Amino acid sequence: MTTTVVSRRATSAWLKRLPMEDLKFLARSILKSLFTIWLVTTLIFFVIRLMPGNPVDIFIQDLLLKGLTYEDAQTQAASMLGLRLDRPLHEQYFEFLGNLLQGDLGKSYISRNVPVAQMIVQRLPWTIFSIGTALLISFALGILLGMIVAYKRNSWFDHLLTNLAAAMDALPSYLIAILLILLLSTVFKIVPVTMTRGAVSPGIQPGFTLEFFVDVLQHYALLAFVYVLSRTGSWMLTMKSSTISTLGEDYVTAAKARGLPEGRIITAYVGRNASLPLVTRLALSIGFVVGGSVIIESIFVYPGIGLLLSQALYSRDYPVMQGVFLVTTIAVVLSNFVADLLYGWLDPRIRIAGEAK
Repeated sequence: MTTTVVSRRATSAWLKRLPMEDLKFLARSILKSLFTIWLVTTLIFFVIRLMPGNPVDIFIQDLLLKGLTYEDAQTQAASMLGLRLDRPLHEQYFEFLGNLLQGDLGKSYISRNVPVAQMIVQRLPWTIFSIGTALLISFALGILLGMIVAYKRNSWFDHLLTNLAAAMDALPSYLIAILLILLLSTVFKIVPVTMTRGAVSPGIQPGFTLEFFVDVLQHYALLAFVYVLSRTGSWMLTMKSSTISTLGEDYVTAAKARGLPEGRIITAYVGRNASLPLVTRLALSIGFVVGGSVIIESIFVYPGIGLLLSQALYSRDYPVMQGVFLVTTIAVVLSNFVADLLYGWLDPRIRIAGEAK
């Protein structure tokens, strides 16, 4: 018996053991996710074609800046791109859907017919590594600081960190990035300018070598620091509020009355319950990692999905834009799906309320 058959039978047996309300909740979440992906993908397809300019116009303008005449630029654009953007939109849309159902995201207009899927696969790991790890660092740091200031509320330490967190949360991440690059690279010259551009220094060969990993981490450090600074404040303030609320619960008072060690109360009672709302919020935030890196990666010229989308928007590269937006949509929908499951598992009343609708 093959592993696939065993896996299918195990999955079938697991589904049969689930209560009917859980199965309906799961089916409803899956259908809602699939409908959302289709709807957002359809809207994106039509919206990007309503943007001013098209790939041919943008390409001609770039050729004009290089000194070509308009006629020569038009001829070169027609021969190099060979696009048929004059077809009815509904024909282009159904062709796009047909290719999408076959797993074909199309080919880039500007990058000489390079498959969009290949471009995304090359860029996605950089974004997951940079923004994803920075998100987890900011989450862990925010949880820790939030609990500390909640236990030391109304102290000078609480006021200092709360005000700093509020200020960092209010500042846009791109402004923090520009200020840090200006101060650390230009004014004080602590960080070389080359370490604020790209993911790897020129001449460094990718591979499992110490030189490569050190160089990658050096390029990653400032970008991650910017993201951690811009996100930790929000996590800390939320955790502080949740911890203060949890400290007033009856089960915490009962644990203290039973004489349990303070360390166990903090970890098993307060920390675990106070962080539950943040865990579901983290699941939602993970989905936005893919699409939330456009400005940061553009500033640092970091070769991730955000920079790819920024370049595609500039050149009106429709297939690349559609591919990146699709991946972003799927990531966000999946994270919402996971959050729904977490909410349903943590609070069965959500499933019951959904079933009653």
